[in-house]
Parts: sequence; structure tokens; C-alpha cells
Amino acid sequence: MLNQKFFEDMSAKLNEVVANSPAKDFEKNARALMAQGFAKLDLVTREEFDVQAQVLARAREQLAALEARVAELEAQRK
Repeated sequence: MLNQKFFEDMSAKLNEVVANSPAKDFEKNARALMAQGFAKLDLVTREEFDVQAQVLARAREQLAALEARVAELEAQRK
């Protein structure tokens, strides 16, 4: 039966091999390439999107209230 120390040592060695391998460079380059591509797009963060969704919801509520008020005033005029 293998002990916990063996697995910890093996994990540490594998992490070291991966950190020094071309795979790590590929990952770093891929991330940089993707970040550059996303920077060119007109994207917003989730936080910005949520804030704008709240602003839109409030505007819709205000619009509905104003439409009701206009309808009420038009009914009074008749």
C-alpha cells in the first residue's frame, strides 16, 4: 500500500515538470492571445451588465407609471 507522502511527492514532481514544460508556455501564450482578442471586442463585464439591467428595469417601471398617468389625464379630459 502506498502512503500519502508518495502521492504528495509525485504531485509536486509532476507540477514541477508541467511548470517547466512547453505546455506552460503554450497556456501562457494562449491566454495572452485570448485576452488580446477580447480587448478588441466591445464587451462589458457581468457587473456592468447587471447594473444596466437594473437601470433598464427602473426606466420601464417609470415609463409604465407615466403611461398610466397620461391615460388617466386623457380620461379626465373627455
